[in-house]
Amino acid sequence: MKKNLFISGILSVLMFSLVFTSCSKDEATEVETSNNSDLVFVEESQEVSKADAASDGVIHMLETAYTEIEEDSGRTVSLFPDCVTITLSSENGVTFVTLDFGFGCELQNGAVVSGIVNITYGPVQNGTRTITYTFQNFTWNGNEVAGGATIFRERNNANGNPQSTVHADLQISFQGGLVLQKDGTRVREWIEGVGSGTWTDNVWLVTGNREVNSNTGFSHYGIITEALRREATCPHFVSGIVEITRNGNQGILNFGDGTCDNIAILTVNGVDYTIILN
Repeated sequence: MKKNLFISGILSVLMFSLVFTSCSKDEATEVETSNNSDLVFVEESQEVSKADAASDGVIHMLETAYTEIEEDSGRTVSLFPDCVTITLSSENGVTFVTLDFGFGCELQNGAVVSGIVNITYGPVQNGTRTITYTFQNFTWNGNEVAGGATIFRERNNANGNPQSTVHADLQISFQGGLVLQKDGTRVREWIEGVGSGTWTDNVWLVTGNREVNSNTGFSHYGIITEALRREATCPHFVSGIVEITRNGNQGILNFGDGTCDNIAILTVNGVDYTIILN
């Protein structure tokens, strides 16, 4: 995956420059406008990647909390250090869990969180359970996260693996003033590390879609066309493809070949651009 796509972008600009010298003024303006639109697409996709990274990290944490409480009785290594206060109570068959991270707590995977998450779920019915999450003054790596999520949890899917269908409606406020509203449904199949007693070997395949709207006025819709692979010890997806639509234009975001890095490649109108993942 790792060709130098910044250089590719520069070569593309040079190619456009050569075209400008041989075409009419109107044609040059049309090409320049098209290129500027692509660059805006890339910049917005870079910002959306921040929302995807934050929301996926939060959902990963929430699912791990649930499995450690309810499904991982043989656990020897926890994602949650002593700075997290976990409180459980139940009433009429409904379980209430509070995760209190105080004013700042670093998880074992390096994420720094603060505030409170409230978790509620009822009894298991036919091997499934619905879990709801809400946030109070919650931050993820310094960014505010508000809203909530609902997870339909299956202990065994058609492949015999645990699976969660996650509907998240989140508002993520970044330190520079950017606010992204993210709404979508994703299916997370837990394919490795089930019952091992540690979070470090867990692997998921993720499919689904999401829409992101910005306080600066742009909107992006994304649908996963090749399942995203998430490994617990890597803060980013390591492979998979998302098709992105913006103002009727499409781009392809490729997370790579399985290597854990902070790079994805966005292809717009045949040109490859490097997206740096937070």
